[in-house]
Amino acid sequence: MIRKIVGSKDPVLRRISKPVKKVDKKVTNLIKDLSDTLSAQKDPEGVGLAACQIGINLRVFVMAKGKEIVPVINPEIVEVSKKQGYASHKEHSILEGCLSLPNYYTPLKRATTVKIKYLTPEGKEKVEEFTGFTAQIVQHEIDHLNGIMFVDRLLEQKKTLYKMEGGEWVEVELI
Repeated sequence: MIRKIVGSKDPVLRRISKPVKKVDKKVTNLIKDLSDTLSAQKDPEGVGLAACQIGINLRVFVMAKGKEIVPVINPEIVEVSKKQGYASHKEHSILEGCLSLPNYYTPLKRATTVKIKYLTPEGKEKVEEFTGFTAQIVQHEIDHLNGIMFVDRLLEQKKTLYKMEGGEWVEVELI
């Protein structure tokens, strides 16, 4: 079922999400709802969605990896590269955005490689390493599960926030 994505001012986005105790029907239904909701996003399109973004305070997210939607339950960062950079695609930097704050973007430096341990929907533990843009998605979604928004990272890194208005990038003044 497609669910409503909560806006950036919703307090659920600032809470640390609770671990999933048991991967059951409730969790698999949540994953389906997250997948349906992510797939339905067109303007802007999304590449990741955390449970808190649909108002559910659990450590679950889904992300697009190519054409596949990958569900991640109870992720823990095992290792991050010291090297930081901007995700890119075909030699162009990718600005980071968020479906809870649609049409706002910023260039953020993140670890270029991240290894996480997580549960699959079958309840199996998996350790996987992600690089580049996918590593950026993983870090963004884990931030959500820890009550951190991408604008917090923007302020830490003293970056500029941009808004897409009528096909043009407009710099947003932060107060």
